[in-house]
Amino acid sequence: MKKVLTLIAFTMVLVSCNQKSSTANNGTNTANEPAINTSRIVSLNGAVTETLAALDASEKIVGRDVTSTFPNDLKATDLGHVRSITAESILALQPTVVFGTTKDMNPNLNEQLKKANVPLVLIDQEYSVEGTKQLITQVASKLNKENYQPLLDHISTKISTIQPFAKKPKVLFIYARGAGNLMVAGKQTPLHSMIELAGAENAAAALTDFKPLTPEALLTTNPDVILMFDSGLQSVGGVDGLLKIDGIAATNAGKNKKVVTMDGQLLSGFGPRLGEAVIELHNKLQ
Repeated sequence: MKKVLTLIAFTMVLVSCNQKSSTANNGTNTANEPAINTSRIVSLNGAVTETLAALDASEKIVGRDVTSTFPNDLKATDLGHVRSITAESILALQPTVVFGTTKDMNPNLNEQLKKANVPLVLIDQEYSVEGTKQLITQVASKLNKENYQPLLDHISTKISTIQPFAKKPKVLFIYARGAGNLMVAGKQTPLHSMIELAGAENAAAALTDFKPLTPEALLTTNPDVILMFDSGLQSVGGVDGLLKIDGIAATNAGKNKKVVTMDGQLLSGFGPRLGEAVIELHNKLQ
């Protein structure tokens, strides 16, 4: 009997150790991990900023990057685009921690902040439903917040309401900063994932990443709908200006003037508002 009890006790200790190891691999704070002082936060990613705000940490954010446009009433210093932000401008805000993503972080800035002993929380952002939930979970963990599950459930609930199209529309996303700076979004971009989540087909799925827009590409893809950021369509002079770009008017989207726009951060951010973004895009593609 004594041997049996000893075996049970050993098994319970082993299970407990495995659970702790699994928790650490998921990025959750452990007893051995020092707590981060989150009293003064600089956030260098829009989705992270939205998540911090959703977890009631808005008032702790003292600095943000240019993509951190939501919530609208956020009171924090705009540091500009993350690729051009200097360590000096961040350190001037006396942050206790800097949040960002690995894909956005400038290596030189990363190194300078490390030398200044500023704690960094860098997240590998994945443009998917599960990736968004992981981002929220990791940010909540660093804030030592346990009430984040409603944010995850909200995303699932919203997306579950999407009904499939009888025929998937072919959607081409065009990034524009003036008529001379036009790119289309292929696979491995947040726009590709968003188009598919909304139940449509990416007309540029044969491409990878962002590629320059050409008349030949337009003829090949022949989209039913052209999708753009609000600011992008404005930069080319609205729908009338867009139709003057070579090849656009010859597409199904151009012939029917089927052009859809959305707020850039909402459409491509993959933050806590992911469910709202998917529904808005789906409805606009009807």
